[in-house]
Amino acid sequence: MAAFEETLDSGQFILGKQVDEFEKAYAELMGAEEVIGINSGTSALHLCLRACGVFPGDEVITTPFTFMASSWCISYEKAVPVFADIDPFTYNLDPEKVEEAITEKTKAIIVVHLFGQPAPMDDFVELAKKYDLKLIEDCAQSHLATFNGTSTGLIGDCGALSCYPTKNLGGLTEGGLCVSKDKSISDQIRLLRNHAMPDRYTYSDVGYNYRMEGICGALLKVKLKYLTTWTKRRQAIAAKYLAGLNLEGVRVPPALEDAPSVYHQFSVCHPNRDALVAHLNTCGVATGQFYPRPLHLQPVYEGLGYKHGDFPIAERTCEEIINLPIYAELEDEQVDHVIESFNSFKG
Repeated sequence: MAAFEETLDSGQFILGKQVDEFEKAYAELMGAEEVIGINSGTSALHLCLRACGVFPGDEVITTPFTFMASSWCISYEKAVPVFADIDPFTYNLDPEKVEEAITEKTKAIIVVHLFGQPAPMDDFVELAKKYDLKLIEDCAQSHLATFNGTSTGLIGDCGALSCYPTKNLGGLTEGGLCVSKDKSISDQIRLLRNHAMPDRYTYSDVGYNYRMEGICGALLKVKLKYLTTWTKRRQAIAAKYLAGLNLEGVRVPPALEDAPSVYHQFSVCHPNRDALVAHLNTCGVATGQFYPRPLHLQPVYEGLGYKHGDFPIAERTCEEIINLPIYAELEDEQVDHVIESFNSFKG
């Protein structure tokens, strides 16, 4: 409340001191030179694509198993979304399937670190170099996640994070961040987010009103102090799930030493998903199902010509996935109840 009052008293409701201070604090925490506060994760992805020089007609490869924003940014630039299948355990893009999808029109790859699990970035960096492609990281769900010790977002050409209220670092309003180890990309993103206005009423490009609000930066700056502790708690809860879930037929995510998940979601798969979910509901355990329909089968992309069966692993995952409760305030007794309820399913 003190941060809100300071913001209101300052009159800096768009960008301003609170956003500047949040940007600096987040950059320091993730080991970046700078991060750029954006009005949403979707806008952050769009700016990454613009800054990487994706143009109409270019092909951009991404996953069909993700939230729509991972693909919207491609469509916003009138580029062509190209999908590739996923790994059945991490739910992330399969590098081999991505390579099969590369053509002479391919300009970039958008890798999504889904549910907080870093993708195999060494493979994607190698692909990007081999085919001279831009590599964009969708880090919407991977706050503080690392791959081989490097923060997600700093491995490819640039990364986009979301501070939507449900994220590991969630705001009161929409919010997002862009990050890049390439200063020229960072400079362009910072310019484009504010109407491409290098100085007052001079416009050097077609820009956007993608600025973070002051009150958003104020809240996120306060919450950021707790993000490391919250992340460790999520990982501790996930460890209990991994050790305790033993229902026949369940597929659990891997625990990767070089790419530990920050568990935005804890997601498992089961072939009798709907009956299992109904059972958990009777036990007082709420669940989620992200995402029920893959992107290549969405009505908006009918014109791309994809059909059912094109990406069988993604499609099966949509039918089998269950997201179990995971948040920092969840108590051990509640976690134990989820595990016991899950394992007691007889269907």
